[in-house]
Amino acid sequence: MAPVVTPAPYDLKNAISPNRLTGLWRMLTGYRLLYLAAISSLAVASLAKTSTYLLLRYYVDNVLGKNAALVALAAVALGFVLLAVVEGGFSFLSGRLASRSAEGITLRLRTFLFDHIQRLSFSYHDKTQTGDLIQRSTSDVDAIRRFYADQAIGIGRIVLLFTINFWAIWRLDSRLALMSVVVVPVIVVMSLFFFKRVSKAYEKYQEQEATLSTVLQENLTGVRVVKAFARQQYEREKFEKENWAKFLRGKRLLTMHALFWPTSDILCGLQMLLGFTVGALMAINGTITVGTYLAYSGLLVWLIFPMRNLGRLIVQTSTGMVSYGRVVEVISQTREPLTEGSHRPADDVRGEIEFRDVSFQYQADAPVLQDLSFCVKPGQSVALLGATGSGKTSLVNLLPRFYEYTSGSLTLDGVELKEYPRDYLRHEIGIVEQEPFLFSRTIRENISYGVGRDVPDEEIEAAARAAAIHDVILSFPDGYNTLVGEKGVTLSGGQRQRVAIARTLLKDPRILILDDSTSAVDTETEAEIRGALEGLMQGRSTFIIAHRIQSLMNADQILVLEKGRIVQHGSHDELLAQEGFYRKIYDLQARIENELEQDLAGIVAPSEPSGNGHQ
Repeated sequence: MAPVVTPAPYDLKNAISPNRLTGLWRMLTGYRLLYLAAISSLAVASLAKTSTYLLLRYYVDNVLGKNAALVALAAVALGFVLLAVVEGGFSFLSGRLASRSAEGITLRLRTFLFDHIQRLSFSYHDKTQTGDLIQRSTSDVDAIRRFYADQAIGIGRIVLLFTINFWAIWRLDSRLALMSVVVVPVIVVMSLFFFKRVSKAYEKYQEQEATLSTVLQENLTGVRVVKAFARQQYEREKFEKENWAKFLRGKRLLTMHALFWPTSDILCGLQMLLGFTVGALMAINGTITVGTYLAYSGLLVWLIFPMRNLGRLIVQTSTGMVSYGRVVEVISQTREPLTEGSHRPADDVRGEIEFRDVSFQYQADAPVLQDLSFCVKPGQSVALLGATGSGKTSLVNLLPRFYEYTSGSLTLDGVELKEYPRDYLRHEIGIVEQEPFLFSRTIRENISYGVGRDVPDEEIEAAARAAAIHDVILSFPDGYNTLVGEKGVTLSGGQRQRVAIARTLLKDPRILILDDSTSAVDTETEAEIRGALEGLMQGRSTFIIAHRIQSLMNADQILVLEKGRIVQHGSHDELLAQEGFYRKIYDLQARIENELEQDLAGIVAPSEPSGNGHQ
């Protein structure tokens, strides 16, 4: 396997600038000398190209038809060969250096952008579409690569060709030189006119492509739901709607290019026709020599043809500049400060957690949690019960500082939670989410994911046993080396949750958060997991979110939430003795279970034979 090459470290936040050209120049940091070498190589190649026509003039006027010596003819021939070699060699070198610079810049940009996105806050990811981030990290980054590899170096090549060839024509005849650039100001003005409009059109096109990517990503992620509800036609119509919008924006973009090309071709064609005609008349009248005319004809082509491409590149450059702006929008976002906070205990945390009048809101004037007050002693388990949207998950998300509480006081071992660095808290807190996520790797790698070190097989298997998944894993042909499909689709819901529980248990955190972690398992499996967790929860402060009373009735204290407030607080027995939500849910679940048991008993129990039945 080839070694991984790590890009040179560079904080791309330094490349942020209101002026996009300035920002793109800053992004070249570390590759400027290489890029300037590419431009210098272009200059040498351009000089060789121009020198070829000047040598042609010398050959026609001073060698051809004058009985020149064989040595002179050989020298001219050798000169043409050498100039062709120099032009080709330095053109290749320029392209290679430019490509190396472009690939190095984009390699560094992709790495930085991926790392940066991972370090952005939960609130940013909550409001940003995944497809849009993917679009900016792939298509927009590739547009920046093309800017450096093709467009910027192409503009440099054209400027060099124009400057060198104009100087060469001026040396031939100043009148021809001035007459040869009549349409150049018109082409430049027209290019800038199209540049502004193409920039806006391309930005809208990229935004729509991001929307289309989001629709596609959501569809592929939820393909099982789509098939289960037979909504393929609905999804197709939704995709076609966004695809049609992308088609219209792409059509507008291509129409602008289609309008630009014929106009620039006509102008360039008229300019060359004018130049050839005037030059030919001057040669016929003897104002210039035949060799000068031939040299001028070739130089004129390399003067005007690059100007035609300059307009194209100016228009295409807009795509790189728009993509730069879209990427910078992400880079400019403030990272979540993982190390902010000075309190790092030398010993493990004890797990004493106290809420005092804690409130939290995602948006202004929309409180999610209000005036929560309770205390969790070290090693205690706290169960959270409430209707959907009551604030259970929001409450536990405050502990690892995924979000910051907006008022009140939340302490861990007597120290305000905001004094702890986020990375320290997340090392000490283990979470099993309501919808567990597994990576497309082996079961072994998924279980050991959160540890950050090489884990012996014995520890992995011990965690799997505790999560009641060890025997299931061994039933697979490859055991712990079984590859898990994307998001764990090759496992059942209960198996995914038990693997996620094993992953958290292997981490050995001091604080456990079980966010409805047994919702997708049957009653028997839930009992197995609950039994295994009871021993592992000893000495750890544990928060349990569940909807089944059986999953939380043994907790040391139970909090019943309603619209972000604690409406009931106590043990199982204490809450059963009260009128309220808890007893209502308990009675409802008990009645359902009794009815289910009676129905099962009626199905399983054999009918009693009648005493008067025939044999």
